[in-house]
Parts: sequence; C-alpha cells; structure tokens
Amino acid sequence: MRDKIKTPAKWLMLALMVLTNAFVTTMPMSALPVLFKEISEDLDLSLLQVGSIWGMVNLAGIFISLLAGVLADRFGTRRTLIVFCFLTALTGALRGLSDSFGILVVTVLINGAVRLVVPVAVAKNIGLWFRDGRLGLAMGLVMMGMGLGLMLGPLVSASLLSPWLGGWRNVMFFIGGLSGVVALFWLLIAREAPAPVEAEGSSVSILQAFRELLRARPIWIMGTTLAFRVGCLMGVTGYVPLYLRDFLNWKPGLADGTLSAFYAVSAAIVVPLTFLSDRIGSRRKIMIPALVFGFLGTVLMPIADGALVWVLMIAHGMFLDTFMSLTTTLLLESKGVKQEYFGTAVGMIFTMGLVGAVSGPPLGALFTGFSGDAPFYFWAGLAFIALIIFLFIRVNPPTIMTPEHSQ
Repeated sequence: MRDKIKTPAKWLMLALMVLTNAFVTTMPMSALPVLFKEISEDLDLSLLQVGSIWGMVNLAGIFISLLAGVLADRFGTRRTLIVFCFLTALTGALRGLSDSFGILVVTVLINGAVRLVVPVAVAKNIGLWFRDGRLGLAMGLVMMGMGLGLMLGPLVSASLLSPWLGGWRNVMFFIGGLSGVVALFWLLIAREAPAPVEAEGSSVSILQAFRELLRARPIWIMGTTLAFRVGCLMGVTGYVPLYLRDFLNWKPGLADGTLSAFYAVSAAIVVPLTFLSDRIGSRRKIMIPALVFGFLGTVLMPIADGALVWVLMIAHGMFLDTFMSLTTTLLLESKGVKQEYFGTAVGMIFTMGLVGAVSGPPLGALFTGFSGDAPFYFWAGLAFIALIIFLFIRVNPPTIMTPEHSQ
C-alpha cells in the first residue's frame, strides 16, 4: 500500500521547489548571455572566450549530475538542497569578483557544478512527496519554475538590474542573494519527505544502487531517448536564429523572436499537458506526439519560410518542458527503480541527456560545410532515433495513481 502524505505539507514543499528551480537552477545561468556584452567590454574578452564561458555550463553538468543523485540518495534531499543552494549563492556571487577571463571561467564552472546538483535533488524530492498521486502535475509545475527562471534571467538582468544596481558585477551579487534566500527557506521551513513504507529502515548502498540501476531497462530507454532528443533540441535552438538571419535574410529581431516563441509556448503548456497525463493515466500518449512533432519540426525546417517557420518552431516547442518533466515522471514510476535510488536514477538519465546537449550542436554544425540546410537533417536523424527507441521499447511502468485514487 502507498503511504499517505499530508496535503498541506506537500503543496508547501511544491511551492518551494518551484521557487528553487526558478531562482537557483536556471536564473543564475540564464542571466549570463544578456550580460556578456557588458562583461566582455569590462574584461576585454573575445567572442571565442565568451563562447567558452557559456560552454562551461553544460560541460559541468556531465560530470556532476550522477554525483548529485548519489548525494541526494545518501544524505537526503533536504540536506543536499540546503548545502547546494547555499553553494550556488556563494559561487554565483563570486562570479562578480572576476577580474580576468581565467577567473571568470573557473567561477562559472564551479557555479555550474554546484548549481546542477539542485535539479536532480528537486526531481527526487518531487517523486517522494507526490508518490501518492498527481506526480505528473507536480513535475510539470516544477518544470514551469525552470521556465520562469529561464525567462526572468534575460528579461531583467541587462535591462533592469544592471542599470539599477550599477553594473554586471552587482547583478551577480544580487542573483546570488536570491539563491541564498531560497537556501534559508530550505533550512528554516522545509522538511524531508516521509520515508516510503517499503524503504523504512533501509540504507542506501551506492554500489548496490549502481548494480541494480545499470540492469534496469527504464534507465537505458529513457536515458538514450533523452540524449538523442536533447542533442536535436540544443542543435536546433542554437542554430535557427543564425540560419534565419544568414540564409533566409530575416531581420535579427524577427529571427530571434522564433526562439522566444519556442520557449514561451513550452512554459505556457507544460502544466496543462502534465495534468492531462495524470487524468488519462498515461505518459506515453503525450510523449510520443512530442517526439513526432520534434522530428517533423526539424526535418521540415529546410523547406520552410515565413509563417511555416513559426508554425514548426511553436509545434516543436510545445512539448519542450512537458517531455522533460514526463521523462522524469515515467522513470520514477517504472518498475526496477526503487524509491531509495530515485536520486541516482535521475542523475544517470540527466547525465546521458547532457552528453547529447554538449555533442549534438557541434556535430550538426559540421554539416554546414555541405549546405545551410544540412544540419537540420542531422538533428532530425537524432530526433527520429529518439522516436524509434521510445516507440518500440516499452518501460512497463506500474499503473499511475490518479488523484481520485490518492484521496
């Protein structure tokens, strides 16, 4: 039987996790790109150096996501989040003290490493607090928090915060302070999720966790699907504005607007779609269309112009956050993934996804030597592989507990 969790407590914790993803997981990262012009002028950086700094964010995640899951399993999500929210605050603020390219690279890399522990611990925490129902909706709301941070960082950092606070350095201090406030919330008002009945009295063995999870089909299915899908997504989103400006002669503002629409529709629709997955008792019925739309939105881009570009980007972006939240949800519901190993399991698939994120864009960019359209066909191939893996190999999760069953 599933143990009951008091409703007020879990919704309070959900609100805190939404804030955590917004102000600790994504805003410290998303604020950087719009400040790069100011930073590069202050530190005399080249475009290559700016690009190298931005690359440190995902690179750090490859090496830290797996460790993040182990820490959450071994020490508990609350303690893990207290420590790493504080570390994110400290290292985020330290970026503002950088006086050279080398020091900025180091501080960005360290901040990325400690910051990327947070979403793994949050994902495990969601799985524990909402194991008695509404897991899809809860995961969708937390993913919406990520979207909020992704939106707020570029929206306010350069246009509002930098003029108000007196420069990019003070913006780094301010955003670090926001992460510190969230850390205080975890210290003062948060509590650990009640242990599931089947896990009471158990202790996590790291070696045993890896041995069991490496034999679990859901890990490999969801991890490889995520790697190919994210490789496609990162390639397309990084390339489309450049492609529209340089190959189709779009105005810069109009070209960049397609990417804004991509992210906006994703954030707007993630909660309704994840809620729908709870109501219909199926994650796959939403994830399969997401993979189909991702493939079509990429493979048709070379023949698109004008309104069709917007249609394809919006259709592709509709499922961005939804697919990620349901991937994690489906993993945590799957047979072969014990609740005491949730953190390690999430860390494993996040690591696979980040491998795709780092490798997909540069591999696709190699095809520009053939034509401006060619990278889309490469990334469409990645999307098609993700679809085939997920379509023909089932993870066989147990029956989803709907809200009616959890009451």
